[in-house]
Amino acid sequence: MESQTPTLLDLPPGPRQPRYAQALQWVTRPQEFAVRQRERFGDVFTLQFIDGQPLVVISDPEDIRTVFTGSAEVMHAGEANVVLGPILGSRSILLLDEGEHLRERRLLLPPFHGARMLRYEQIMAEAAARELDSWQEGETIEMLPRMQSITLEVIMRAVFGIEDGLEMERLRVLLRTMLQETTDMRQMALSLIMGPDSDRLVRRLREVLDPVDEELYRVIAEHRRAPDLEEREDILSMLLLARDDDGQPMTDVELRDELMTLLLAGHETTASSLAWAFEQLTHQPQTLERLTAELRDGDESYAEAVIQETMRLRPVLPLVIRLLKEPITVGQGRFRLPAGTRVAPAIILVHLRDDIYPDPYQFRPERFLEKPPGTYTWIPFGGGMRRCVGSAFALFEMRAVLRAVLTNFDVEAAGGSERIARRSLTLIPDHGGRIRIAKRLHSSIEAPLEAGAAAA
Repeated sequence: MESQTPTLLDLPPGPRQPRYAQALQWVTRPQEFAVRQRERFGDVFTLQFIDGQPLVVISDPEDIRTVFTGSAEVMHAGEANVVLGPILGSRSILLLDEGEHLRERRLLLPPFHGARMLRYEQIMAEAAARELDSWQEGETIEMLPRMQSITLEVIMRAVFGIEDGLEMERLRVLLRTMLQETTDMRQMALSLIMGPDSDRLVRRLREVLDPVDEELYRVIAEHRRAPDLEEREDILSMLLLARDDDGQPMTDVELRDELMTLLLAGHETTASSLAWAFEQLTHQPQTLERLTAELRDGDESYAEAVIQETMRLRPVLPLVIRLLKEPITVGQGRFRLPAGTRVAPAIILVHLRDDIYPDPYQFRPERFLEKPPGTYTWIPFGGGMRRCVGSAFALFEMRAVLRAVLTNFDVEAAGGSERIARRSLTLIPDHGGRIRIAKRLHSSIEAPLEAGAAAA
């Protein structure tokens, strides 16, 4: 059915500040701004930003369940993510809906099956070892760029299937330039003010995207010609071999768009989560001491809880968005949202509910040892049929990096706690997650020779 833009009379109440003022607060202090609105209006409220399209924010788990379990015909995420189109491309899984999304998801999921993660563990360990080998005792480390270095290498090797040193360095330079431009706050501001399809914005993006696209299409062509394609274990090779229900393969355009999606979703977000993990840990010495001791004993159960707590308290994405194609009811029946409404389960709000997480602002991984995360109360990867296909890969990589760092170094805080800052769509530590290397335990850092082996 055709949707119409709802008027404010149709929607829950919200702040009456000018749109520019709301947008500025959302960009600069997203958590504080969102929490203030929930305290004033409750679990359902409406925000207005520069684009003029109202956004209904929800944080009650039952409302989130309604959205995440709603049919693909009613809950469109692709249309809601249109701002990402100029970067990811129109065939990205994040921009598709209904049957097209389901087809793409079925093609993408098999390479990210949990059992396959062991194939990538050695790559993750080697990338971490390469980065850590340069760290010196007494040095202050800004973790975000260091973690980005690791996650970018993992993407290039495990996803793109690139092993040649010169080829990897050439693509690394292109990708870093592109990532710096596309995640710049000025880029976000331009997109908000001028719209994602403005000629000025598109021209600026094409200057950094065209060289990357040329390289990605070359990598895809080389993979297609590879005589050992069926034996290769990188994700691109698996996608080239994948077939949909009609026996059709992915096109080069689809492959390019999904590679770009996996790069931006898997590189930037995982690196930011790791930076937050170390920032939080170094300001909780007892938690850090327990995690370090258990990792050195080969026990990763507490590491999993640390990761879950990091992603609860410091989610990298503040919310997810759906565009309603039919009306739904939220707020315990108080609000009937019309078709055309953008509705946003707020990750940063549901994760701070004190009725679910006592002392919600405290970093306490033990809470996830006492009770596993809930489907609609712990949602850093979204949920339902739109849950991130690479979530298992990201969690596996975070454990590998935590293990590599804390079995080779004693670390401590380097300064005070860091505030939440913006890097385009993601939330990062405002000083990059600084830590200090208190002690280096080994003269050289080596990756374990066997998957699953922890450094001694």
